[in-house]
Amino acid sequence: MLSETGVKMNKLQKKILVILLLLCLITPIGILLPAYFNTGDAWGEWSAQTVKELVGYVPRGLAKYSGIWKAPLPDYNVKSADRSIVHKSGYYIVSGIIGATVTYVVMLLISKLIIRNGE
Repeated sequence: MLSETGVKMNKLQKKILVILLLLCLITPIGILLPAYFNTGDAWGEWSAQTVKELVGYVPRGLAKYSGIWKAPLPDYNVKSADRSIVHKSGYYIVSGIIGATVTYVVMLLISKLIIRNGE
């Protein structure tokens, strides 16, 4: 029974990994569509100033916590002078793969702990 469960987990893990990789490959849609429609930033990736311009005010929580986190790659870009959409798309994909890998490893570790504790 344990080996059968292990095989099912491996198939499930492979399916999850494939889905995560596909999602990583489509992440540039977040910058390609705004660039195509000339709408500015990717949806939801707004600064406090942009939110103020869009809705007229900055929510209290956003104003309070917006300066706490500094992204390792601001604007998904290594070189601030290089603003080409092709390079930005590549950085989006790399960021997505790194994020998916970290998520997958954490999920794998948690699932192993759950299975080990459930026996």
